[in-house]
Amino acid sequence: MKTTGTDISGHMLPLVEEFYSVQGEGINTGRAAYFVRIGGCDVCCSWCDTKYSWNAELHPMVDIESIAANVAAAGADSVVVTGGEPLMWDMGPLCDLLRSGGTETFLETSGAYPLTGKWDWITLSPKKNSPPLPEILNVANELKVVIQDGTDFEEAEKYSHKVGPGCKLLLQPEWSRYREMISAITEYVKKNPRWRVSLQAHKFMHIP
Repeated sequence: MKTTGTDISGHMLPLVEEFYSVQGEGINTGRAAYFVRIGGCDVCCSWCDTKYSWNAELHPMVDIESIAANVAAAGADSVVVTGGEPLMWDMGPLCDLLRSGGTETFLETSGAYPLTGKWDWITLSPKKNSPPLPEILNVANELKVVIQDGTDFEEAEKYSHKVGPGCKLLLQPEWSRYREMISAITEYVKKNPRWRVSLQAHKFMHIP
């Protein structure tokens, strides 16, 4: 069911899009997953490839039961909730509903808002103008830093010392500057092997 308006309870969310595909980034690259993109973001990175998601008011409010039903119909065993910035909304009800059906929950966030919901995996991708909260740094499963220019390596190192000891460390070239930055990232990882390279594999494969 779709409607308009706001809902702070988390039982209705501004749904930008939902689709069943393959994870194209991070440690879980290549894994099948159902993607749920939530509207709303005030981090607003200049290089963002989903700017259409920023204004939540442009997207219909959808009840979480409909989202869960679509996940089940697709036969997916995991859901990636992304944005926008999904933590602008209460993710607790959606997570509870999905997990009650045995679905694994994955979150992609900048970490700029308080954490809500129970997650099996949290991907933290911090942004310079909206630093992540300590509570999310402490529980992130992977730290994925987008590298647009050479100064981003300093940011990556700064946050790498704030996440937990088991957090995976990933450097990902900003897509429009892939050719300019991939060599620098590769050399950096060779010199600092605790980091890994993350590529947007779905873009190379031309899939959603």
